[in-house]
Amino acid sequence: MAGKPGSQRRKRNPRGNGRKSEIQNPGDKEILYGYHSVFEALKAGRRKFESIMVYENRSDKRVQAVADLAGEKQVTVKTLAGEDLDRLAGFGRHQGIAARVSSFPVQSVSALFKQIETRTDPFFILILESIEDPQNTGALIRTALCANVDFIVMPKDRCALPSAGVSRSSAGAMEHAPIFLATNLSVLIRDLKKYGAWVSGLDAGGDKGLFEADLTGNLALVVGGEHTGLRPGIRKACDFILSIPMKTRITSLNASVAGGIAMFEARRQRLGLNS
Repeated sequence: MAGKPGSQRRKRNPRGNGRKSEIQNPGDKEILYGYHSVFEALKAGRRKFESIMVYENRSDKRVQAVADLAGEKQVTVKTLAGEDLDRLAGFGRHQGIAARVSSFPVQSVSALFKQIETRTDPFFILILESIEDPQNTGALIRTALCANVDFIVMPKDRCALPSAGVSRSSAGAMEHAPIFLATNLSVLIRDLKKYGAWVSGLDAGGDKGLFEADLTGNLALVVGGEHTGLRPGIRKACDFILSIPMKTRITSLNASVAGGIAMFEARRQRLGLNS
């Protein structure tokens, strides 16, 4: 990590962290909408499907692909008039396809640590701190999967939680993502350090350039909110604050863009590739 003396690895010390089991999926229902969200949720097999609704006058390859996979999964497919489908999807951009499903299966922080305990390879965690725009959350989740991030953590409050809108913004990638909800990110960061993680916050006012940092080893990358960046308490809890160098009068990037750049720089380093 950036600034690690002699590139030392933080040693694991998991004992005595006092963590508690946090929240589990409440099991309520929601409406997924859009081809990618519905199709990827079917593929992932992590939600229970009550039924799938398609626009009555639509018949194309995408509808057929959803219908074929639904048949394999023994999920009922119904047709609806356009106005009924609009209302069902809350007038979101449904592309003629929607589904009644169980809520997304988020996991607890205690489950995260159980998975970390069994790992032999270095882990890579993305922490979304106060990302409130579903578009940014969806984009960050999709990028995280592409960049081989192992775990994604969100706070229970002040964040766009996994939802139909986030799923659609991620083009369905959220349906495959390992997402964990934390009650207190400061406590989470403290406990991650006991498991050997170096925690780097991403902020325009960082004291270390992203491309100068060592992003190998056990890594937790914290991306701050769209408007406020990293909150003071979270900033203080991080080991390092990294910034993306820019030669322009513009001083900051969109949260999902900045997060994407940082994740792929970490991915590049962890693959041992040259710039």
